[in-house]
Amino acid sequence: MRRLLTDAFRTLVPRGEERHGPLPPLMLVLTVVTGLVDAVSYLALGHVFVANMTGNVVFLGFALAGDESLSALASVVAMAAFLLGALAGGRLATAFATHRGHLLRSAAAVQTVLIAVTVVAAALSDGRVTTGVQYTLIVFLGIAMGLQNAVARRLGVPDLTTTVLTLTLTGLAADSTPAGGEAPRPGRRILSVLAMFLGALVGAQLVLHGHLALPLVLALALLALTTVAAHRVSTPDAAWIRSRP
Repeated sequence: MRRLLTDAFRTLVPRGEERHGPLPPLMLVLTVVTGLVDAVSYLALGHVFVANMTGNVVFLGFALAGDESLSALASVVAMAAFLLGALAGGRLATAFATHRGHLLRSAAAVQTVLIAVTVVAAALSDGRVTTGVQYTLIVFLGIAMGLQNAVARRLGVPDLTTTVLTLTLTGLAADSTPAGGEAPRPGRRILSVLAMFLGALVGAQLVLHGHLALPLVLALALLALTTVAAHRVSTPDAAWIRSRP
């Protein structure tokens, strides 16, 4: 338990000499964003994910098999938008290959703009999810999350992919002491799961109570905060900005 708590604390408050510097807490913030936007997409946009592409592939199969509660088109559009965002994230990662701080700052800034578009669309819809609103949100949220996923992959902070938890949960069990493992980073892994859960819980509560725009506003605020924080901590002499995974 002491090891778990120590690891969790160092994830939230990393020491100056840590290899990944301030990236872990910032990545946790992005993980909360994922929970928020997937709550919106699944509950309000026709049972489709904008961050969890595994779910969309499965949903597409279900829809093509005849499940009328799912939309094959929505799944395809979400995947296409995600891939477009991932492509953009790859270009950003190449442009800022030598400075991880600037990479995160730039990616979060672009995401902030993309999410701002969805906030405006949701606010103007007055809670009515027409086909136009549905696909506007799917496209812009999908691009934002594809970008986030690609950048998180390039940043390479272990157990903080920000959008996928399957391997994190697998690691918690497979690497645990009862399984004969050394249980690396247990606190970080649990925090990652909790961050996604918190975002999904808050997002779902707001959507189910008729507040479509509010979870997107929260996501927007968190991304803006990440942008500012990444800029402020990216000092020229920081070792973590150049470290490679």
